[in-house]
Amino acid sequence: MKFFVDTANLREIQEAVELGVLDGVTTNPSLMAKEGIKGTDAVMRHYRQICEMVEGDVSAEVIATDFDGIIREGEALAELHPNIVVKVPMIRDGVKAIRYFADKGIKTNCTLIFTAGQALLAAKAGATYVSPFVGRLDDIGHDGLQLVQQIVDIFSNYGYPTQVLAASVRHVPHLIQCAELGADVVTCPLSVITGLLHHPLTDKGLATFLADHKRVNA
Repeated sequence: MKFFVDTANLREIQEAVELGVLDGVTTNPSLMAKEGIKGTDAVMRHYRQICEMVEGDVSAEVIATDFDGIIREGEALAELHPNIVVKVPMIRDGVKAIRYFADKGIKTNCTLIFTAGQALLAAKAGATYVSPFVGRLDDIGHDGLQLVQQIVDIFSNYGYPTQVLAASVRHVPHLIQCAELGADVVTCPLSVITGLLHHPLTDKGLATFLADHKRVNA
């Protein structure tokens, strides 16, 4: 499974890189706004900075919702760096744009996936990734993990190369369950990834080892 960090914060990205397990980054307009990144030029510069820090794919989201606008923004983003993946919404013109980008060799991430049918459409159009939103489905009383399972099964049935990128992953159990279900990628806050480090028995065991070492070497 690939680990992507869902952030536009350079410090968090650097920390994930230093941990040695980071495979990529996903961003969106909300995350950019959270970091105070305003204006097209500033956003583009920020994407370049992220790409220079990360060896893997970096999802950069278009704002347009019409076909021509998506194509215009997506091509501009793709020109920034080879690591850029154009993040396209699951709408009619988005699906059309994914096919256009696929034919041009531009990688895409179809975002805001909430049904297996939407994921199937994106895969048939040639998306590199589809992003089912686990936590947001849970919020409205649906099983987000069941959706991940459906998509994984469908893609396996027909051999689609599109990768399942589990998004809106909010805690460690979410991440582990996505791994069990066979999601290709999980994107989440850094805190979820570092949460994998911790267990009270690990802390207790280490404290005991250190205490014993101190006692026998006093």
